[in-house]
Amino acid sequence: MTEPDKTADELYAEREQRLLDAIALRQPDRVPTIFYSTFWAARQAGMTCEQAMYDYQGLSSAMREAIVKLQPDAYMPCHAVIALGPTMEKLGFKQLKWPGDGETNPDVSFQYLDREYMSAGEYDDYLEDPTAFYLQKYLPRLAEGFEPLALIPDYPSIHYTRILHTLSSFAQPEFRKGIERLIQSGEEVQAMMEEARSSVKEMKELGFPIANAASGTAPFDVISDYMRGSKGGMLDMFRNKEKLLAAMEKAANSIPRNIVRTAQRLPSKIVFIPLHWGLDGFMSPDQFETFFWPTLRKVICTLVDAGLHPCLFWEGDCTSRLETIKDVPAGKCIYFFERTDIFKAKEVLGDTVCIRGGMPVNTLINGTPDQVRERCKELIDVVGEGGGYIMDAGVGIPDEAKAENVQAMFDFTREYGVYR
Repeated sequence: MTEPDKTADELYAEREQRLLDAIALRQPDRVPTIFYSTFWAARQAGMTCEQAMYDYQGLSSAMREAIVKLQPDAYMPCHAVIALGPTMEKLGFKQLKWPGDGETNPDVSFQYLDREYMSAGEYDDYLEDPTAFYLQKYLPRLAEGFEPLALIPDYPSIHYTRILHTLSSFAQPEFRKGIERLIQSGEEVQAMMEEARSSVKEMKELGFPIANAASGTAPFDVISDYMRGSKGGMLDMFRNKEKLLAAMEKAANSIPRNIVRTAQRLPSKIVFIPLHWGLDGFMSPDQFETFFWPTLRKVICTLVDAGLHPCLFWEGDCTSRLETIKDVPAGKCIYFFERTDIFKAKEVLGDTVCIRGGMPVNTLINGTPDQVRERCKELIDVVGEGGGYIMDAGVGIPDEAKAENVQAMFDFTREYGVYR
């Protein structure tokens, strides 16, 4: 279902305003929808996951086809998330296994490797000088292409003509070779991003806004996911509490900087922040209020103060901590729920944040269009009452979702979700 009597510019403005009204807890003309997926659009176009990660233009074509069919109010661009195969290959990236790496099945999603990339004994190094730690120790562990960065001298301890003496480090063969590899990887990223920008431009000309301008991470997730590993992060709550808290505080100060710079260059003011560890089953409420929420809230408030709208993706169930996460500026944030009781969330948070999600992924994968429509009606009638709601599936559109079910969700919401 399309709206051929309106120009693309008019549709773009209406869709953008629909989202902004929902975020501000106003009642828009109808319940907005967002198209968010990883490989679903590519698979619908007959591509494998490997092809989606390597064929930039093919991915653009697949996204265009899906967006035009579904007619969402906004979509989340996916090139920067999944079209990374050539870059990771050139760089020798070690944090992911992906289709195309020579070992992984060509039609499965990429997988993160949970490892320790910073030891417990290196907290002091990180806290003393995060930039030096990243350049000289952390990045060389993530990819072969970053290994020559370990040769960078300890410049804060070097002055005057001694700085000139350090130039010999950059003449070493391994440094020269590594920098060339970084340049080639950077050129590959540029090619991918150029195609991504072209795709966004084309969709704008068709009347479709993007749903987020940048992405971020919770400080605890930075430490536990990407530095200490899940085991180290969990143990540090007991064995290295003060250093963990100090590291998260440091991360909370640095995380928003790049987000704000990125968002200033893009039209959307929504910032997507997936959350991993601060959920029921991983942390007790007391641990959440000690280790997870304070620094995350600091990031949220910093972004809001910069005129941005954080969209927090609660991956899992956080029903037990709804009262705690209510403590954010009203009418500024989106809370995107996977398995949280969304009706309870509306009851507790409905006057504070815009709520997104609620369609079970199992219904899209194994259900029928009638079951999808029935669930949509329930969500629109209850969670959508008075505004402040965005229709989406619990984790976006799963790769295995039936096309007819996905179409039913978007069509029914557009037709039934009108505020009268």
